[in-house]
Amino acid sequence: MRAFQNLRQLGIMLGALVLVAAASLPSPAAAQTVDEIIARGKLIVAIDTTTPPYGFLDADLKPTGFDIEVANKMGEALGVPVEFVTVTSPGRIPSLLTKQVDAVVSIFSITAARAIQIDYSIPYAGQSAVVIAPKSTVINSHADLVGKKVGLTRGTGEDGLLTKAAEANPSIEILRFDDYSSLLQAMVSGQIDAMGGGDYGEIYLKKAQNGDDFEQKYILKTFYFGIGVAKGNDNLRQWINTWLFTLKTDGTLEALSMKYRNQPLPALPVF
Repeated sequence: MRAFQNLRQLGIMLGALVLVAAASLPSPAAAQTVDEIIARGKLIVAIDTTTPPYGFLDADLKPTGFDIEVANKMGEALGVPVEFVTVTSPGRIPSLLTKQVDAVVSIFSITAARAIQIDYSIPYAGQSAVVIAPKSTVINSHADLVGKKVGLTRGTGEDGLLTKAAEANPSIEILRFDDYSSLLQAMVSGQIDAMGGGDYGEIYLKKAQNGDDFEQKYILKTFYFGIGVAKGNDNLRQWINTWLFTLKTDGTLEALSMKYRNQPLPALPVF
């Protein structure tokens, strides 16, 4: 028995030592400046491949979309390849807080609440968050969602907006999904009565067998997307701002919007 206790104590001590050693290891993406990224030889970017047309997998299961092209062009401008780290909407901020990535390019709507934890670049794209539902369902405002199941993607801008609506109208039942693909499937299968999503969502619903049965009902809010970086990383953020300015003025962002969204880039505010 004593021998067992000694072994147990030794195991606890070794486990503690492993934890201490792990805590002292450098983080996977410790680069804080443009020079450090170039010296390391790669740019590490968090993306979401479940949010078409911004991020999705092509026929060869390779990441593609508006955001993916923006990230690849950032790597080209720095002269280094891009290493993608796939995250869902709730994982975007943690990927920066834990220094797993250098930047997040993933329809990252600019909000004051998020800016407490991370820093944003200037906007490079934007879209309206809308409510989508079957054409046969009359929905013109939050009031018409009372008594209905409303789906949304966890951690998105529409999550916050529709959660507030549900707090004011408890009869609105909110169902949260971890990715946009699951949300679209729930809409098509009738698991939910309506959904909150981007103004591009209707495009992808139409690809389903009964996709023409759905339409946008009303706009929740217009959001603008920025590239996220770690709090206080002004060197990288300022370089990204300068680089995005060139993409905007030379028509690159407009071309990407037409390619993936089939509509012009919205007027982008500055700050």
